[in-house]
Amino acid sequence: MGVVVALDQGTTSSRAIAFEQSGAVLGVAQREFTQHYPRPGWVEHDADEIWQSQLAVAQEVMASCGLSADDVAAIGITNQRETVLLWDRSTGQPIHRAIVWQDRRTSEFCDSLRDQGHSDLIQSKTGLLIDAYFSATKIRWLLDQVPGVRQRAERGEIAFGTMDSWLIWKLTGGRVHVTDITNASRTMLLDIATGQWDDELLELLNIPAAILPEVRPSSHVYGETETQWFGGPIKIAGAAGDQQSALFGQNCTRHGMAKNTYGTGCFMLMNIGDQPQVSKHRLLTTVAASAASKREYALEGSVFVAGAAVQWLRDGLGIIESSSEIEPLARSVPDSDGVYVVPALAGLGAPHWDSYARGTIVGLTRGTNRGHIARATLEGIAYQVADVLDAMQQDAGISIKELRVDGGASANDLLMQFQADIMKTPVVRPQMTETTSMGAAYLAGLAVGFWQDLDQIASIWKTDRVFEPAMSDADVALRRERWAEALRRSKSWQPEQQHDAT
Repeated sequence: MGVVVALDQGTTSSRAIAFEQSGAVLGVAQREFTQHYPRPGWVEHDADEIWQSQLAVAQEVMASCGLSADDVAAIGITNQRETVLLWDRSTGQPIHRAIVWQDRRTSEFCDSLRDQGHSDLIQSKTGLLIDAYFSATKIRWLLDQVPGVRQRAERGEIAFGTMDSWLIWKLTGGRVHVTDITNASRTMLLDIATGQWDDELLELLNIPAAILPEVRPSSHVYGETETQWFGGPIKIAGAAGDQQSALFGQNCTRHGMAKNTYGTGCFMLMNIGDQPQVSKHRLLTTVAASAASKREYALEGSVFVAGAAVQWLRDGLGIIESSSEIEPLARSVPDSDGVYVVPALAGLGAPHWDSYARGTIVGLTRGTNRGHIARATLEGIAYQVADVLDAMQQDAGISIKELRVDGGASANDLLMQFQADIMKTPVVRPQMTETTSMGAAYLAGLAVGFWQDLDQIASIWKTDRVFEPAMSDADVALRRERWAEALRRSKSWQPEQQHDAT
């Protein structure tokens, strides 16, 4: 058996990638699916469309590579996290469109949970801050708002799952209802210290335990696919939420190792070993994907706007025509000439958590040009990441030796060099940037012996380039001080409608 197939079920598309034992990519297939926006702030997906798109790309990649079921050692799954689905156990039909992680319809309910004083309880058990981002309040909404569903759920007729559970259910013909522990840790219902669903949280949120999947390790044989899908059974042997999968794919399997993914936003995760710890700096504590029998944990910090700031320069300001133009434009000037861009276009995420912050440009003069704004925008991304890393290192009580990077903007050499400079930490970019899919493949392959151990997969991971910090300590200190002042001016900028009376 020559390959492992990773199914990457993302927020906007479904992909399948076939990996050889060397780690080389044999084939890739991808399909986008529909985004539904029924009301402002609401985001939904058609779960059947997701299933059909994911099955189609899996079949497509196998056909294009000339693979039969016998050639595939295992399937690994990685997925958009926190997105919620309920379905009928007997028919397999969704009872409502999936509610996506971006959806904010339960924000007021989350406010009420905080007002009632439940924040400490929820953070101490789940490692999470109360937010509509996570699954629990979305489940509660479906139970309360879809007619008759709560009663059916209490009778055991309804199943809940995140996208990993849904795909495993469909691939196994409804025989297996499980979730992996990393996805479970994002629901706001799991006690991350025990790895079990928590009865006190279920009662608090009025969610019946009968709907929940069984929690399983990330590297584990969950079941086999129905013969009809691929012409023969294939073991489904790994699953992890996308960011935990990327952490594993980056081989950050030891205490103190960290990765940052540069996408629309940024997600930084640091492996903190086998003991969970509650963040004192408003980061999240989450379960890390692991091939070991004991649980491992990670600290996580999210930056809302990273690559989206470059898209804004392109689409909003027209400063560039394509995203690839940002680096040469930024290089057209020697520095930002005192300009700072705080890209708080959707508020500020970790560690600031200010939903009333707004994007800010300070330091403009008559001599400011497009190049200065482009360069300051890239630097603004790097400063945000550095703030998250500072908080992580303070929480963990350790200094990381390097930051491993992936995602689209990690290809930007100017950004990566400035990131290393401003953090005073080496930034390491791997040759294989498909780290999320690679992580799912590793987890599945380890469970079936396709790869033998962590040492073997570590030997597959190869460095493309290391960016060593080169800026003087005095220059870093001055720039961080000026950034902090720009950040302060962006915070608590109330929405316009609150100023209408003035």
